[in-house]
Amino acid sequence: MLPKLLNILTTAGSVVLLFNLIIIVHEIGHFLAARWRGLHIEEFGVWFGKPLWKKQFNGVWYSLGSIPAGGFVKLPQLAPMDLIEGESESQPDGENAPPSEPLPPISALDKIIVAFAGPLFSFLFAIALAVVVWSVGKPVNDFENSTEIGFVDPKGPAAAAGLQPGDTIKAVDGHPVDRFMGPLRSVKWHIVRSEGETIRFDIERKGEPLAIHSGWSKAEGPGWKRKELRTVGIGPRQIPNIDGVLANSPAEQAGFQKGDFLLKVNDTPVFNVLDGYNELARHTGQPNHLVVRRNHTETTLTLVPTPHPSQPNWIAEPGLQWGHRSIMHPLPSDQIRDAVLSIVNMLDALFAKRSDVSAQHFSGPVGIMKVYYSIFENEGGWLLALAFSVFFNVNLALANLLPFPVLDGGHITLALIESIRRKPFNPKYLGWLQTSCAVAAMAFMAYLTFFDVTDFFNRRKDKSAAPAAAPSATQPAAAPTGNQTQPAPSK
Repeated sequence: MLPKLLNILTTAGSVVLLFNLIIIVHEIGHFLAARWRGLHIEEFGVWFGKPLWKKQFNGVWYSLGSIPAGGFVKLPQLAPMDLIEGESESQPDGENAPPSEPLPPISALDKIIVAFAGPLFSFLFAIALAVVVWSVGKPVNDFENSTEIGFVDPKGPAAAAGLQPGDTIKAVDGHPVDRFMGPLRSVKWHIVRSEGETIRFDIERKGEPLAIHSGWSKAEGPGWKRKELRTVGIGPRQIPNIDGVLANSPAEQAGFQKGDFLLKVNDTPVFNVLDGYNELARHTGQPNHLVVRRNHTETTLTLVPTPHPSQPNWIAEPGLQWGHRSIMHPLPSDQIRDAVLSIVNMLDALFAKRSDVSAQHFSGPVGIMKVYYSIFENEGGWLLALAFSVFFNVNLALANLLPFPVLDGGHITLALIESIRRKPFNPKYLGWLQTSCAVAAMAFMAYLTFFDVTDFFNRRKDKSAAPAAAPSATQPAAAPTGNQTQPAPSK
């Protein structure tokens, strides 16, 4: 019980640490740019809620809040938020009394520089993380670079259409695919994004090209849950990867080595570890011929499985330790490019007229921290989390550049309009605009958080998934974060 509790606390602590670091780096960009351009900085805060610590240095209040959810920079010259935040309250010692004179207006160029600095720092942080991932590598599932089908739900639309395990999918609805999961060039994504009554699969079966048109299904659920997306009932082939061989075991005597990939047992293709064990169980006490891939060549080994001492019709463990991942070192440029294209794909899906993807399928801060928690639960969690953080930071940068007031892109847009008009906006009207948009942004965050929370309850297992766990077909996309004047560091 205690080790499990410690593991939960360690995992949760890792999530909080990395999530907050990403948000704070974004805010540091605004802070440093504001310092450089001479803006009045009212407060730089790490976390939100009632301050656990607060102190003034060089005219700026620094605080540590009680809610570990990011950070903020208060810049009243950039965006007045008095209607929501209220006027600055004086401390008992009077140190934080507001200036006796109104703050001078700042130039449009200063606004653009300070607003752009946050996304710039997020993007630079993404590049730095991409270099780390390239250097240390990231665990990659075998099926992430394959489109071969390993599982077909016998009751699903794909089975009715004629798709079979072993089929290699070349394109979905005319879109070439090179992986099974994810929001970019993947089988699952193009199933989700399909808009017709049927989905065309261009496949290769035993070396022959074939086109199959499959129906699709969407499970019905209560209105308070996220709407289900299209599925056809297929999963990827996961070639069993041998991660270790026990000493003096039958597997060692047969010649198995760490790194071998099991391809066939007695001429029967193996799509999952269980497939291989099922075939071996049918031939206990007999020589079984197993084909493995070793250093890009195929080798045939002979194994004689023995019956399990307590489980009838099963085999004793032959001494193989199974792993499902290898380490890849993707170039930083490839990681950044894929992150950008993934976000573009998801925004395209969001605004397409006939798309099933809607705003409720995006994630807020609760959802993104849940994603991080799931990632950290895996072996090599930190490596996976760093790789996902490249996507998250690029998402943070691009989302905040959207031209919506209270976002960084909104500040830039308003500053450009000011420069064209050659005069600043009326502070009163600007305050109302910022406040109304901030309320709308908070309402959207609350909307996303509602669905993020409901995901914790009554989660239905997807019966069309492959027997082994696999990542979601649609990586959760981050909603824009609050900017430096709106403490709502959502994903």
